[in-house]
Amino acid sequence: MQEKVFFRMDMDAWRFSGSLADMSEEGIQRRRLFNTAMLRRANSVDPERLSDEDRVSWHIFRFERETERDSYRQPGRFYQFTNRNGWHTYFANAPANMSFLGAEDLDNYLNSLADFPRFNDEHIALLRAGVAAGHTQFCTSMKGFEQSIAAHVVQNPQDSVFFQPFKVLPAGLEKTEAERLQQRARELITAAIVPAYQQLLDFYQREYAPNCRREEAISSTPGGRDYYNYLVRFYTTTDDSPEQIHQLGLSEVARIRKEMQRAMEQAGFSGSFAEFLQFLRTDPRFYATTAEDLLEKASRIAKRMDGQLPRLFARLPRLPYDIQEIPASVAEKTTGAFYAPAPGDGRTPGSYYVNTSLLPSRPLYTLEALTFHEAAPGHHLQMALALENDVPDFRRFLYYSAFGEGWALYAESLGLEAGFYTDPYSNFGRLTYEMWRACRLVVDTGIHAFGWSRQQAIDYMAERTALSIHEVTAEIDRYITWPAQALSYKLGELRIKALREAASQRMGENFDLRKFHDQILANGSVPIAVLESLVGEWIEAGTP
Repeated sequence: MQEKVFFRMDMDAWRFSGSLADMSEEGIQRRRLFNTAMLRRANSVDPERLSDEDRVSWHIFRFERETERDSYRQPGRFYQFTNRNGWHTYFANAPANMSFLGAEDLDNYLNSLADFPRFNDEHIALLRAGVAAGHTQFCTSMKGFEQSIAAHVVQNPQDSVFFQPFKVLPAGLEKTEAERLQQRARELITAAIVPAYQQLLDFYQREYAPNCRREEAISSTPGGRDYYNYLVRFYTTTDDSPEQIHQLGLSEVARIRKEMQRAMEQAGFSGSFAEFLQFLRTDPRFYATTAEDLLEKASRIAKRMDGQLPRLFARLPRLPYDIQEIPASVAEKTTGAFYAPAPGDGRTPGSYYVNTSLLPSRPLYTLEALTFHEAAPGHHLQMALALENDVPDFRRFLYYSAFGEGWALYAESLGLEAGFYTDPYSNFGRLTYEMWRACRLVVDTGIHAFGWSRQQAIDYMAERTALSIHEVTAEIDRYITWPAQALSYKLGELRIKALREAASQRMGENFDLRKFHDQILANGSVPIAVLESLVGEWIEAGTP
């Protein structure tokens, strides 16, 4: 029997087909023992006897097995959702990014629907154990979370997102086959899916929410300080301490603040910095009036950047991406956008999701930076190329946050070299996004390591970025319920920029920006130490 293991996988890439993962205590222990055996086998290998490519795979595989080993010592299994997503939202969002080309695809999909009640029960059991162990999310940050569950408790099965694949069936299906599939879908949605979501809703409202934690910091929970340190290592793939990261954040905030001041002066604004932020947050010219208007603007920016990519890269992916609206059930808890990578089946594109809800909170001056981050040259370019790499399968789907988010933040700055950000407000938007990521280093560590309150973190970020107050609040609640993940963006970006500077200085006239970018992306998503080693070898090989 084969079992899909989701350790270190980007859950936005999850596409189900057939039976779902075993999340029971027995399943978790089975994977723990299997991981121990795999780590033992990895440690028995002499890497010096491997080819260069296999040695890279060995280092990554061993790193993963060690990290997974450490994870079983931590309470992570009790945190099955953040304030913005969980297994129930990933499951509901997946069908929109799946291809159904025949009856077999749809039957596999139906098997997944039939298995969801068991999958749901096992997740609820983990949360219930978390309640008993004192591991729950922070009350205030989870306000309104039940809406992401209740949205799928529908009266008419044909109104469910899970019925969507059966509204436009693959060409060539016989009428009787089509009717069979549609009827089975209605039955499963009515008898399995809706009751499972109702069960989750009842559990959340009756058991979980009344026992949510009253302090913001994960370090306030049993063993929480050690858990936070583990999460910092997990997401950054570095040994940087929360204290070091906090100080780095303060330094970056001060540096970027000076650049923002210059951009404000270039825009011709004569008031104070706080007045400029208020102006940006309230002037109607900076906001789309309809969802379609916002999508069209994002699409135009994306298409223009696509045309500039050959200036920055020698290798481009074959796989395209589309642009969609973020599902209404999770839109309020999501900031500006996200990217859902393709599953690697060659039949499904990547998807750049834009938040079209609450339009007065979605500024247009950040849209260029947002698009470059989520689509190209950011997440889509990096992940689509990873799927095309000739490497072991486990490496094609790995997602190291420091690498992926660091690359996407670095990609925002590439807009300058591709001829974007010509409008001073858009350039300020780019800087406010960079400041946003620098502030994360301060507020995430501030909350979880230094006792900052939620309001203290909101005020800190609101005073330093042009994000809307709604966006700032949503972000702080994200950091509270998803500790340390937000640290990966700025730390990863700074390491990539340092490698670029080192390559440029060391290689001199031999430095080629396109080849440098290709080298960064050549091995897919890797830990920071592995990236630095690989790029260092490339620099030495190209130095006269």
